[in-house]
Formats: sequence, C-alpha cells, structure tokens
Amino acid sequence: AAAFDADYRLIATPQMSLLAAARVAERAGVTPVLLGDALEGEAAQLGIAMAGIARATAAHGTPAPAPAVLLSGGETTVTIGQGDPGRGGRNTEFLLSLAVALRGQPGIHALAADTDGIDGTEDAAGAIIGPDLPQRVAELGLDMRAALAGHDSYSLFDATDSLIRTGPTLTNVNDFRAVLVVPAG
Repeated sequence: AAAFDADYRLIATPQMSLLAAARVAERAGVTPVLLGDALEGEAAQLGIAMAGIARATAAHGTPAPAPAVLLSGGETTVTIGQGDPGRGGRNTEFLLSLAVALRGQPGIHALAADTDGIDGTEDAAGAIIGPDLPQRVAELGLDMRAALAGHDSYSLFDATDSLIRTGPTLTNVNDFRAVLVVPAG
C-alpha cells in the first residue's frame, strides 16, 4: 500500500474564526476576550455561565472593562426529553438561556450561530439578542422561561424577528458566540 503523503492547508479553524472576530473588535475599539474554541456541555448551562461573566464585565470590568466582547466557540448540546414539542438548536437555546439569566440587563447584546448556517435542524444559523428582548417577548404574549423549558427557542426568536438566516455556508468551524458588553447609559 502506498503511503498517503499529501500536503494540505487548513483554511478555517474554530480558533481562526475567534481570532478574526477579535481583530474586528479591536479595530472597533472593543476589547476582545477569547474564552476558548472548544466549550462544550449543555447549551442552557453555558448561557447561565456566560451571563455571569457578562455581568461581571459590566459591573466590575473583569475579565475586561466595557466595551468588551466575550468570544467563544465549540459545540454545546441540548438534551431533549421525550415529548418535548419545541423547535430550535443549541445556539438559540444558549441565547434564550442567556437572555433569561440577564433579565434585560442594559448594555449586553449577544449573537450565537453555527458557522455552517444551520442550527440543529432548522433553517436559521442562530439568533441575536439585546436588552430589549424580554419586553418584546412580553408584548407578544410569549414567555421566555416556558420556551426555554420546552426547548422552543426557534419559535420565540422567529416571533421576535431575531433569527439569523444565512443559508448553507458550505463550511463548518463549530459554533460561534459573541457577547458584547458596552457601558450602559
């Protein structure tokens, strides 16, 4: 058998996507905080943890003073129970959990998306949130906690026009998450 000895070059990796986002943030005067390109675990739990880091950034300037963007990648999971009726993927579940934990805190915005353009089995790559999400959800008569408990993040973000739809990107370097913390004012 002939040995396979081919040269190859990676054109995109999870870390490369985070570094590129960090460069964009720096050019915009925002301090990037890279939290890692291989974060795993339950999406909802990561949302709670990331809310804590964002609140610390806003209140205490740690791990960096605002304006700062918390960047992370990797692929989380969503454990679905039998009979859960909801729609959504790990990125929208992460964002919904983050939004519930933040309770509309001013100055914190976030984006989470799968770089292949498909979050789970839905037609969206992910979604974007801001401090106004709880009010917009309430005005529509929806319940963020109930949507999270039912794993129905897609429906909630669809109703609030918060989904990111890119179509297939024909590349995949895991999920991309950015939590922007700006001085509230």
